[in-house]
Amino acid sequence: MDALKNMMTIAQDFLGHITHLGVKLIAAGVVLQILFGAAVPFLGLDVVGAITSFVGALGEKGLVGLIALAVIYWSFKK
Repeated sequence: MDALKNMMTIAQDFLGHITHLGVKLIAAGVVLQILFGAAVPFLGLDVVGAITSFVGALGEKGLVGLIALAVIYWSFKK
């Protein structure tokens, strides 16, 4: 039982670190796009545009989008 609990703790820590890294990469992408414009050569995608379309898609869904946004926020804060 302790081995399973230890494996779960390791998996949670790993996923937490991966999520933290992903959030930092998104933030870095936003800052780079603000500084250099949409044509950041090594980025390869439009981070600000993707975030804008994601928020827009949630906004179109009304209450369901608001609940989804709350769940996403809760999962990142936990």
